Amino acid sequence: MEQIPLTAQKRTVIGRKVKQLRKEGIIPAHVFGHKVKTIHVQVKAGEFHKVFEKAGETGIISLSVDSEKKPVLVRGIQVHPVTDEPLHIDFYQVNLSEKVKVNVPLEITGEAPAVEKKIGLLLTPVSEIEVEALPADLPENIQVDITKLENIGDEIRVKDLKIDRSKIEVQAEEDLVVASIGELVTKEMEALEAEVEAEQAEAAAEAAAEAPAEGEEKAEGEAPAEGSEPKAEEKAPEEKAE
Repeated sequence: MEQIPLTAQKRTVIGRKVKQLRKEGIIPAHVFGHKVKTIHVQVKAGEFHKVFEKAGETGIISLSVDSEKKPVLVRGIQVHPVTDEPLHIDFYQVNLSEKVKVNVPLEITGEAPAVEKKIGLLLTPVSEIEVEALPADLPENIQVDITKLENIGDEIRVKDLKIDRSKIEVQAEEDLVVASIGELVTKEMEALEAEVEAEQAEAAAEAAAEAPAEGEEKAEGEAPAEGSEPKAEEKAPEEKAE
C-alpha cells in the first residue's frame, strides 16, 4: 500500500493556547503507539485535509517530523460540533511488520432489485466492521454488493463479503447481517398504526358520550332562543312620563 506523505512539526504550544494555532490554520495533534513515546506535533489544516481525503482511517501516512518519517494511521479526529472542522488529531504510529486492528467502512455497491421494484426497503444496520491485518494489507473499504437482494428477507452477512481472509482477519461475527431487505411497512409499524386508530376511536366515543343530549337545558350564560321573553325581573323598567 502506498504511503501518503504529510509534514508535521513538533509542537511546544499545549493546553488552551492551541486555540491560537487553529486561528492560524494549524491543527494540534500527537503521535502515539505500542512501545512508542508520545510526541506532540502540529500539521497545516489544508495539507491534512488533502491527505485524509485519500488515506481515511485505514491508509498509511508517512508523517515527516524533523526529517524523521513515521508510518501512522489516523486513529481519531476531534471535530468542532458546529463547523465540523478538526480540532485535534490522533496519529497512531504502526510497526509495518505487526498487525493492527481497525474499523473498515462498508461501501454499498449496485442496486437491489427489491428496492427498484418497490417490493421492500434496503436496511443497512452496520456501517463498518473491525478487522486485523498488517498495516500494508488494510483495505480502504469493504464492498457490499446488493444486486442479489430480490425479495423481502434476503440478506448479506459478514461471511458473504469478499475479503482476502489469507491477509485479513475479520473480528466481527460471521453471521452479522450487514444488509437486508425489509418490508415497506413493518409489522411493528402496522401494530402501532392500529393502536393509534383505536385510541382515536375511543377518544371520539368518550367525547360523544359527554355531549349534552337533545332537549337538555343550555349551559349557564348561554343566550336565550330567539323570540323568547326575558324573565320579569330582567325586563327593563318603563320610562316615566315627563
